[in-house]
Amino acid sequence: MHIPGLSARLLLAAGLANAKWIVPGARWRDTKGDLVNAHAGCVTVDEESGKFFLFGEYKVQGQVEGGGVSVYSSDDLATWEPHGKALDSIEGHPYLDPKMIIQRPKVVYSEATEKYHMFWHADNSTYGLLLQGFAQSDNITGPYSFVDATAPLGNWSQDYGLFTDYKDGRSYALYSNGDRKEGRDVYLTSYNDDKTALDEVVHRFDKFDLEAPTIIQTEKSYFALMSHKTGYRPNNVVAFRADKLSGPWSQPFIVSPLNTRTYSSQSGFSLRIKGRKQTTYLYLGDQWDSNSLWESRYIWLPVSIDEKKKSLSVDWHDVYDLNVKTGEYKSIRGTTYQATSAKSAGSAFAQEASFTDTGVILAGIYGNDSTVTFSNVQGNGAKDGQWVSFYYQNTDDMGFGDQPGGNPDRIGGSWQLRRIASVVVNGDTQNVETLYQRDTHKGIILSTPLKLKLKKGKNTITIGG
Repeated sequence: MHIPGLSARLLLAAGLANAKWIVPGARWRDTKGDLVNAHAGCVTVDEESGKFFLFGEYKVQGQVEGGGVSVYSSDDLATWEPHGKALDSIEGHPYLDPKMIIQRPKVVYSEATEKYHMFWHADNSTYGLLLQGFAQSDNITGPYSFVDATAPLGNWSQDYGLFTDYKDGRSYALYSNGDRKEGRDVYLTSYNDDKTALDEVVHRFDKFDLEAPTIIQTEKSYFALMSHKTGYRPNNVVAFRADKLSGPWSQPFIVSPLNTRTYSSQSGFSLRIKGRKQTTYLYLGDQWDSNSLWESRYIWLPVSIDEKKKSLSVDWHDVYDLNVKTGEYKSIRGTTYQATSAKSAGSAFAQEASFTDTGVILAGIYGNDSTVTFSNVQGNGAKDGQWVSFYYQNTDDMGFGDQPGGNPDRIGGSWQLRRIASVVVNGDTQNVETLYQRDTHKGIILSTPLKLKLKKGKNTITIGG
């Protein structure tokens, strides 16, 4: 298998073994060691305890839809304790049956009812219902009891988002109204005072054909982030800006460098961290993997906002440390190992690439014999491993539509979602790690993380097909 441009360089984060860092695109594991299983969801803050609660779609191999809603809690947004399912599927239920769709769950507290309310996109397997589900619970972790599934103000509802204005506590639903020709809008609609039903359309983003909406609120602005409709293929997320929710809203603009496809992610939710020293905004995106939806990753990144330019950007960090008490965050800096210092074997070779740090990229890496090896990689011997960022270019879009990988930039072209490489530490071929590289674009370098167990002192890292 050909892997174009893998390993432009490595970045080794050599921090403490017990560091509580956020690593976008990594395999996140909970306190029991299992993969965090909460996709396309939300983070709700419990005002009394200050804890964060993550809700999301529960997906397992062989059951990717209708699995219910899982819930986790955290004090730092990096360490997640599982609490099982907040909303479970029910055989034979008209909306909670395992064959039905339970997508994009959001949870908000209602002071009027003194209950936690959960809403989601409720549908059948053909997307023929386009409803919003509603369940409630006395406890934030559930279990949540089904109330109903309705068409919001008689309209369709597909991708669902929820936003609560921190200034007045009013909540709003955001939802696209389907893919049909007469749809293709996104609605911003207010909830009634007890957050049990929608009462008024505040704004309609007309015919932009977007989905996966969320809103970031600052002291001066509202920014609405949305994704284009490309299925599980990532795209360039856009944002609109307004002084008030009713508009007028700006023209949409791209929130991350062009052709990074928002770092291979889709928008879904955003979080405001009001700390003692600063307020930080987080983009909570999903890195979908249609080949194995149950293992889709999470791309959580800080957002920079320029009120003077009326603009917003989602900023990439390989690894970062967020202090939820102060609101401050910082990138974790590591040691860089460039492609020019790596040794190639087999058909692997160094190729000119003006867009890299050194003007060189390693290409032709495929099979067991074509490899590149980085030597003298300094490890700290941490028992649970160290984070290593692999910088790569994966240009499957350079092929033709009738070839493996295809070409999304060609008429009739197809798409290769990701490539897989093997990673071997210190020649130990009995413990091979698997590295996923999402498709990038011509001249676009992205990074993907892997936690490796490195001995204290010098190590070798070998990458093969």
